[in-house]
Amino acid sequence: MLIVWMTDGCFNVMRRMAMAFLMYLVVSSIAVVHAENPPSDAENWSAGKLRSKGEEVMLKGNYQEALSYYQKAAQIEPDNSVNFYKLFRVHNRMRKYVDALKDVTQALQVDPNKPDYRLQKAKLLVSLGRCDQAVQEYTILTSKYKEQSDKWQVAHQEAAACEQQIAGAQEAYAEENWIDAVQFFNLALGHVEQATDLTFMRAQSLYHIQDYYGAISDTGRILKSHSNHIEAYQLRGESYAKLGELELAVNHFREGLKMDPEHKGCKSGHKYSKTVAKKDKRGQDAFDSKQYQEAIDYWDEAIAVDPENINVHRNILLKWVKAQTKLEKHEVAIRQAQMHVDNRETSEGLEALGEAQLAGDKFDEAIRSFQRLEEVLPQERQQEARQRIREAQVALKQSKEKNYYKILGVQRTADTKELKKAYRALALQWHPDKNTGDSKEIAEIMFQDIGEAYEVLSDKEKRAKYDRGEDVFENQSGGGGGHHFNAHQFFNQQHSRGGGQRFHFRNG
Repeated sequence: MLIVWMTDGCFNVMRRMAMAFLMYLVVSSIAVVHAENPPSDAENWSAGKLRSKGEEVMLKGNYQEALSYYQKAAQIEPDNSVNFYKLFRVHNRMRKYVDALKDVTQALQVDPNKPDYRLQKAKLLVSLGRCDQAVQEYTILTSKYKEQSDKWQVAHQEAAACEQQIAGAQEAYAEENWIDAVQFFNLALGHVEQATDLTFMRAQSLYHIQDYYGAISDTGRILKSHSNHIEAYQLRGESYAKLGELELAVNHFREGLKMDPEHKGCKSGHKYSKTVAKKDKRGQDAFDSKQYQEAIDYWDEAIAVDPENINVHRNILLKWVKAQTKLEKHEVAIRQAQMHVDNRETSEGLEALGEAQLAGDKFDEAIRSFQRLEEVLPQERQQEARQRIREAQVALKQSKEKNYYKILGVQRTADTKELKKAYRALALQWHPDKNTGDSKEIAEIMFQDIGEAYEVLSDKEKRAKYDRGEDVFENQSGGGGGHHFNAHQFFNQQHSRGGGQRFHFRNG
């Protein structure tokens, strides 16, 4: 228990501070309430005073409060167009263009002889993508106020151009001429600020020409202002699915299904994306467990769900290539990686190709792939490619000398367990005591090389030197082995460490 002792002076100071803070909260809450709700006596104010107060708070940026004053003024004076025009100004400032259009239309109904009202309505119609209606308003202005027509001639022409572009876009869209539709929509939307229908039609057109990022951008813009647009969720989900971004696709289909659990498009897209994602994950889990053939089978199943979805295939294929490499099916892995790069060159594809070529002892080809990788990577990542080039160059050098990985028959990424397993199997196979006659001399050489290879690769420091292309032993010359090494002694030591017994082989 903690006891705090205070003097009377300290206590009084703290009490005054607490009271001051409480007073601040009370005053602040009163200010907030006043900002949101007009004073109670505002019910007795004249329309003029309400408009004046509305103007005052609007200048301070209190748009919601300004609306409440102007709405009360409009109730008192429903035949005064000024009230509706002021409501229009607030909604327009808030970018609530549909509400603003209703207000300015009401102002025009009350006073149809105000050219500024009609001009503002025409501008709003263009902003909302209703350019054909805007042209009608400009035509009325021109016919009624010919002497002022020069003032809005440019705006009139812009509205007419917008009308033609929208008509062209809608015609191309109806005919499924997606490329032309996109071009027309781009032109039309250059005049427009809020036109959900036109933006969605452009998003659909972009999807059909496989510009999935464009479709994602447009649907994102729609959802920002219309969060319940279920078709936008569907189209955005389908676009992400086409890009192979299955988790994002699932999230968007799920949002759509929250609004309508039976929505056909979202249900179908959600099922597809979940199925492919699940098979892909099972493939990755199998790969991580070193069940490489099982991983390949799962990834084949994932691809078969929709054979036309190239981007999903491309993402999975890179992992598929690594699994084939692990199974030492190097020709298959290299061929598929090359197809991936030929289809569309990416840094991920080039890296996978180089790795497959390196594992398949295609060292010259691997060097070229990694050199190309260096060219396409951003500058901050080029060091990674240079490291891979050095690895391939070292492997090429080792292939012309004594290749310890080749001797043990393991990949360059083999871990300690894989090295030990390979060494024991080969050492037993080539032990000179098991090989007689003419093969005994060959067995001695092989047995010596196998032991030396394992000695180097099982030692972290020696292996690092070897992988860097450095001399592993002192006074080493040629391809290694320039040191005294007793393979028989090493063999017995390894089996003794493993808890086993020394091996003696009898002939015959």
